[in-house]
Amino acid sequence: MSEQEITTTPRKQAPGDKPTGIKLVAPARPHERAGEIRFVEMPREQTPRLDVLVLNPPSPDGDLFLRDIARVGRRTRDGIIWPQTALAQIAAVVKEAGYTVEVIDAIGLMMDWKSFEKYMWEKKPRYMIIHATAPTLTNDMRTTFIGKAVGSITMAIGTHVTPMTRETLETYPTLDIVVRGEPELTIVDVIRTIDRVVAEERAAETVPVGNPDLTPPWRKLPFPDASYLTTRGRFRGVPPAIIARALRETLGVGYRDEHGEVQINPDRPFIEDLDTLPIPLHDQLPWQRYKVPIVGGPYTFVLTSRGCPAGCRYCIKHVTYQSSVRHRSPHHVLQEMIMLKEMGLRHIHFEADLFTVKKEFVYDLCHTIIKEGIKLRWSCNSRVDFVDEDELRLMRKAGCFMIAWGLESGSEEVLKRARKGTTVKRIEETIAASHRAGIMNWGYFIIGLPGETVETIQQTIALSKRLPLDIALFHIATPYPGTPFYYEAVANGWIRMNQWEDYDMYSHTVLNYPHLSSADLEYWAKRAAREWSLRPRPIMTFLKGATNPETWGQLWQIGVNHLKWIGGSLRNEGLRRLGGSTM
Repeated sequence: MSEQEITTTPRKQAPGDKPTGIKLVAPARPHERAGEIRFVEMPREQTPRLDVLVLNPPSPDGDLFLRDIARVGRRTRDGIIWPQTALAQIAAVVKEAGYTVEVIDAIGLMMDWKSFEKYMWEKKPRYMIIHATAPTLTNDMRTTFIGKAVGSITMAIGTHVTPMTRETLETYPTLDIVVRGEPELTIVDVIRTIDRVVAEERAAETVPVGNPDLTPPWRKLPFPDASYLTTRGRFRGVPPAIIARALRETLGVGYRDEHGEVQINPDRPFIEDLDTLPIPLHDQLPWQRYKVPIVGGPYTFVLTSRGCPAGCRYCIKHVTYQSSVRHRSPHHVLQEMIMLKEMGLRHIHFEADLFTVKKEFVYDLCHTIIKEGIKLRWSCNSRVDFVDEDELRLMRKAGCFMIAWGLESGSEEVLKRARKGTTVKRIEETIAASHRAGIMNWGYFIIGLPGETVETIQQTIALSKRLPLDIALFHIATPYPGTPFYYEAVANGWIRMNQWEDYDMYSHTVLNYPHLSSADLEYWAKRAAREWSLRPRPIMTFLKGATNPETWGQLWQIGVNHLKWIGGSLRNEGLRRLGGSTM
């Protein structure tokens, strides 16, 4: 029996009926063949797309990660939620350039991946700028896959992608652009340039924009290879070829050319006058959630300067703002402080590579704060060789309640090899002076810098106990790409890693010295933390903070997390490594 088309409603087949051999198909519409599978087009978008999304990506596992475009990324065991002021600064510059922009701090918002994907499909940003770090690299690049699905041009910034531009672009095809170094002006330049080229080529109707190109030779290729997809624009949005043509002369970027080869353009000069930057869009941040030990909450960062003249070989400043120092004016800083106070903030941290790098600035700012009567508690960072006791007393009078000190080691040999530029004696004198001035002291130490031995680690632990510190943190040394320490570690074969996510100086390390393995370094970092914290002074600091309703819940959680971190296998491992010696 020949196959027929039935356009009327067929009767139901009764039980026991034999098949008729008649195929039922829908009636053919004009100009269509019966049974042909038709393509379906999505409805046109009803709402305007967001121009720019500036993103701190969701956490890979729900834990808190500290990220900042001028710092390294790491997991936190201290309950700290890091203010994303640098992203708010980028957003302010983009907004001032005339674009719609939103900042999403997924870590601060505790935003999971499901919520983030929903946001992306609602907003469909034309450009997405993500902050990527080594310990979360694959996780961060997942955002670019979602970005390409909604038609975004994807950009990455940060201390990892700047020195690893080529490797990152070659590994992750859904990342379009790496913005290297100081990002603000480069990002605006990229957006304006690509928009201009897209507008010009649309007007000339020479290239497709918005949807995949279905013109030849696409129809002649039943299954084009990956290189064809990445070079001919198979993703939604602006084809890579247009991006490549637009960015040929743009400073400070890495991208792929029309053939899919990574190109890295010359770097952009630093911004000379930081006062030309608009005040960050703090109101777009979840600032009520930002917290740090002892401070309570909320708090945020206020940038004062960029760059540091010191030569520490392990410092990420070699990748970011380098040795030239540029300051905002005290008046410009004061404007931001007044705005933050009006928002309801009472605590700020002056963010800089080195806050006390220029004594004249510190004096001018402190006198301005005192004169204007700005009642904000503030903290900062410093080096022991860039401040004196008179300066510390003025800082305390102007509202400084805590200083974070980069102390690193109690060994003169280790300090000298790291080119720290100071001595143990100067560390002791300055921390004592800060304590006399009534300022709380937060000491940062690094376990495992070149030249480290069990003996030098014990010297560091002993120094931490002698100093009047209110908080002490012991990091494991990490040779971040782009630093002199990294090149030394690579040359000597000290790095063992399987993926960039191994770069997490709190939980483990990629360092393996011939005389100190990664397990040794991890053990000693935990032991140092335990020896320092389980003493009367740190316990009293904890109890004093616990009497403050603002800090009690946070300090309790920090204490629990800290004990978990220094505990675990430490007891058994210690007996094995120390042969049963007492602490």
